[in-house]
Amino acid sequence: MNGTPDGLAPVSRFFMIAAAIMIVLAGVKAASMIIVPLLLAIFIAIITQPVVTWFHQRGLPKALAIVAVFILISVFGFFLSMLIVQSVNEFLESFPGYRASMTEQFQWLVTFLAGFNIDINLDVLQSQLDSSRLVSLMVNMLSGVGGMMTNSFLVILLVVFILAEAANMPRKVGMAFDKAEDQLQSLTSLLVAVNKYLALKTVISLITGLTIGVVLWLMGVNHYVLWGVLAFLLNYVPNIGSILAAIPAIGIALIQYNPAMAGAVALLFAAVNIIMGNIVEPRVMGQRLGLSTLVVFLSLIFWGWLLGPVGMLLSVPLTMMVKIVLQENPGTRWLAILLSGDEVVHAETEQVPADKGDSSV
Repeated sequence: MNGTPDGLAPVSRFFMIAAAIMIVLAGVKAASMIIVPLLLAIFIAIITQPVVTWFHQRGLPKALAIVAVFILISVFGFFLSMLIVQSVNEFLESFPGYRASMTEQFQWLVTFLAGFNIDINLDVLQSQLDSSRLVSLMVNMLSGVGGMMTNSFLVILLVVFILAEAANMPRKVGMAFDKAEDQLQSLTSLLVAVNKYLALKTVISLITGLTIGVVLWLMGVNHYVLWGVLAFLLNYVPNIGSILAAIPAIGIALIQYNPAMAGAVALLFAAVNIIMGNIVEPRVMGQRLGLSTLVVFLSLIFWGWLLGPVGMLLSVPLTMMVKIVLQENPGTRWLAILLSGDEVVHAETEQVPADKGDSSV
């Protein structure tokens, strides 16, 4: 009790803070059905706020501008859902033919591996293609899409209310906090960073999905609309999203044609993702993340565990928000530095010689 002024040893304080964080995370996970739609609505509102401002600057009243954005979101969500449902139904109708083709492909694979003394039971492989199992999977998927459409209506309503409250938010922050200017500056920097990332990521994902869908259509691969939509959605998932989007399209190309066509589809996905992810995206966004690659991957796992698939889609902007909040507090700034990318080390390295030069004058 004689160590620290408040009577708590540093180790005890650490465990108390860790226990409090675990309790909060458990509460968030338990309330994920409420938190997930709210988070989606907040991020959609952040993206669409510039659109509302654009309509308002051109003479449209604020209420009508929000209504226009509501209509745009509803139409986009409706057509996206219909595309997914239609593509899944087409896939179900074509599955019997795919099953026969897959049996031939597996027969070739078993014969090929037998030449290397690797024995695989063909009946075991075929049992994994049970049509009743696939139909059950697709029914669950379609019911999930229906539930998502029901939740999407709630999300859109939340977006409308958030956009309606956005105009009064600076005044409320000024009334709620003593240092209103500092709080507003932090909130503004947070919203600008998240808005820039989400808006540009949406455009890049849309270009990626359209490019893959069009090229697959030219190549004659079935269900190219579904694979394009999947590439658009999974492009939001860092690191592994593009890989997950490529797997079903490569499988269909293998079943429909041959291994050479499957390889061509794999090269298509690799080329598009290398160009968009390593050339276009860094040039357009610049140093927009400020997060290390390891932190991005770990955030994908963490937010996916905490909030499900939506957490995986929003893992990067959520981690960006946490990092910006940590930067504002001197006591937690060290955590923000650990979350940062290599640019922090480069900036420190460039600053040290300059400081030494100034001190010598």
